[in-house]
Amino acid sequence: MISTEHTDRLAAITVFGEFTLADYKEFEELVNYKIQFNGALDLLFDLREMAGFTLDVAWEEIKFSRQHAHDFRRIAVLTEDQWLTWSAWVSQLFVDAEVRVFSDESEARSWLAAGEASEAVP
Repeated sequence: MISTEHTDRLAAITVFGEFTLADYKEFEELVNYKIQFNGALDLLFDLREMAGFTLDVAWEEIKFSRQHAHDFRRIAVLTEDQWLTWSAWVSQLFVDAEVRVFSDESEARSWLAAGEASEAVP
């Protein structure tokens, strides 16, 4: 199951339990909509409560990342799991976005907000 929140420039996704293909499709719909109407987007992935993911989610993530390689500015991943940290690093190979891993949500949100503020300065 996932929970989402979003603003014009940010999509925040929290995963609870197993991350399924249906959950990923919900995430894709939100992101595609935001990109279509607002342009490049920041992402916050909170994976601290994720119990695992299905193989089809991993495959879908690779396809989605390649399709949207230039559509993200910054991606913050919240996790304390070393495997997910490594996975976030590998994801950088598929997107132009700056990707960082955090264990503290306020630090992640501050980093994303700082990126948005620096874009606003002429």
